Amino acid sequence: MPQILIIDDDSIIQTVLKKALQSQGYEVAIADDGETGLALAEKLRPALIVSDWVMPGLDGLEVCRRVKANPDLSTTFFILLTAQSAVEDRIQGLDTGADDFLAKPIEINELQARVRAGLRLHLLSEDLQTQKRLLEKELSEAASYVRSLLPDPATGDIEIDSRFIPSSQLGGDCFDYFWLDPDYLAMYLLDVSGHGLGAALPSITVLNLLRSQSLPNVNFYQPHVVLRALNEAFQMDSQHDKYFTIWYGVYNRIKRQLTYACAGHPPAVLMPGRLLPQPDKPPETCLLGMRRVPIGMMPDTVFESDRCNIPPGSLLYIFSDGIYDLPSSAGQPTWGLHPFINTLSNYAPNGATIPNLDLLLQAVRSQGGVSTFSDDLSILQIAFH
Repeated sequence: MPQILIIDDDSIIQTVLKKALQSQGYEVAIADDGETGLALAEKLRPALIVSDWVMPGLDGLEVCRRVKANPDLSTTFFILLTAQSAVEDRIQGLDTGADDFLAKPIEINELQARVRAGLRLHLLSEDLQTQKRLLEKELSEAASYVRSLLPDPATGDIEIDSRFIPSSQLGGDCFDYFWLDPDYLAMYLLDVSGHGLGAALPSITVLNLLRSQSLPNVNFYQPHVVLRALNEAFQMDSQHDKYFTIWYGVYNRIKRQLTYACAGHPPAVLMPGRLLPQPDKPPETCLLGMRRVPIGMMPDTVFESDRCNIPPGSLLYIFSDGIYDLPSSAGQPTWGLHPFINTLSNYAPNGATIPNLDLLLQAVRSQGGVSTFSDDLSILQIAFH
């Protein structure tokens, strides 16, 4: 049976309440004051607490405030006993966290009815908390699975590092890079609309299709052809209204040329020759990729590939909008793409050291005025030596 804790400094009220509740089959614990009651609540974790409002020392309001601030007692139903009938007093009690009130002198039938109602709400809250924990566990497992599919860092003439930071809800970020043959490196990053497993599953499907090169009659060396095939295969009408953005590129290491196409995705940021000393040349930043229409929105969308040369010592950044789409703070405009690019440009060194992505993300948090990212975040850093 549910356990109920009574906190009251009046022994007569203690006895009346205990007998009335035990007659209903409940287990009842007694505390003579607020300090003792709070200690018992933390130890027993009762389903329901009935506490007098006015007590010496720790009064009922403060007990209620501390109970509600304790995560282990968050679902405990709290009833305040009070002789105060003013509306202002009840507002104060509700603002403190009280779930219900019981007026003195106590009417036993009303007490028993309010306890039954409170216990029903407690059980409902417990069920919701259990479902929440299960959902969080499943999302965490899904994020771990997505992370396990992502490629390892690459070393050599082309160094690739990456970060994948899913939000608490998990989303549709995914990326990959792989050699189509010894001279051509494919790379891409996509972001499915929405959050949760419904967004993560399509991104995994696309990753598997591209990694296995399973799209029929597709030249994976031509980015616009790849995007056209994806658009034909993933129309949102047949994908539960899900669409996704993607940046896809293919690098020819012999010609040092990058061919790329974009579908609704943020442009990649190229910093030509940034890793080589250039004391007399100001930093240069190139944006690669027009936004165009995301994959799945319109069946007849025309995609185009662009091409650029990659000088030695260049850095390329491909990222999802979670890295710059940060919520605005009071009185401040929303942080966005161009502030992020400025941070990226100022952070990347003009020397021989490749930037550390963890330090870069710290700089982004600092400049964006946030401690955590609210959306999924993915970023690729590619150094061309």
